Amino acid sequence: MSLSHELKVALAQIAPVWLDKNGTLLKIKHEIKNAAKNGCELIVFGEALLPGYPFWIAHTNGAEFNSTVQKEIHRHYVQNSVQIETGDLDEICELAKLHSIAIYLGIMERAADRGGHSIYCSLVYINPTGEIRSVHRKLMPTYEERLTWASGDGNGLQVHALKDFTVGGLNCWENWMPLPRAALYGMGENLHIAVWPGSDVNTKDITRFIARESRSYVISVSSLMRKTDIPETIPNVDKILANIPDELANGGSCIASPDGEWLVAPILHEEGLIIATLDFNKVLEERQNFDAVGHYSRPDVTQLILNRERQSTIKIKG
Repeated sequence: MSLSHELKVALAQIAPVWLDKNGTLLKIKHEIKNAAKNGCELIVFGEALLPGYPFWIAHTNGAEFNSTVQKEIHRHYVQNSVQIETGDLDEICELAKLHSIAIYLGIMERAADRGGHSIYCSLVYINPTGEIRSVHRKLMPTYEERLTWASGDGNGLQVHALKDFTVGGLNCWENWMPLPRAALYGMGENLHIAVWPGSDVNTKDITRFIARESRSYVISVSSLMRKTDIPETIPNVDKILANIPDELANGGSCIASPDGEWLVAPILHEEGLIIATLDFNKVLEERQNFDAVGHYSRPDVTQLILNRERQSTIKIKG
């Protein structure tokens, strides 16, 4: 175990067994064990990794209304999404506890409190004692994602103590939303987790920008996705394979330091763990001249209201 101001982190830049929950879970568990063997205290996985990002939509006329093809693929996606309440993440939590490692994991959540039929792009935080401490449902799915994902709420906009650090996270283009970022900053975040489906086009600019704005460490984790990662068991797989490119996600995982400079520049095409050690002292040094929610704020002029109520269509009393 390192000193309290040091945190050894692992960025799991891997491909899913696409749209296969059980197959992808096996890969996730393997990487958690590898990270633990390397002494890591936090491991982060990409957006929607379990069981994968809906790449088919852009390549199979996903906006066609009432399409049998789209319905069948969507049904398969929902069937392979994660039901936290029924124990789908229990083994992941057990590994976190066994190895005293914190985990951020991007999942497709089949949420029981919203009926169990719609799915949410969720970022789950599991602490080193194996407890799920937050499930952040993506506030606004991006563009074609809205054809298969539902919109989330503010319940998961939370931060967590991890040694000297305070860690929080957002999904993909949420990281471009100023107010959710400001909400996390206001709760004391100094280690920001940004998860992506996979592309340096996304990570190469925003990662350093958030670090410079917040004077925090920023970890961006992307997945890989290749044509060869598509199982033959997916409904209408022939239609997907007919139009899909050989590479859909090239990685781009990286870490920016609190001064906005690279600790780890974006890494492309390589599958596996990216490991680095963060020093909390750098956060305090960079906050000396700018602290967006501290000495450089004016709450008498501008304030942010955060609603963390978990949204549902039903409230049962008694």
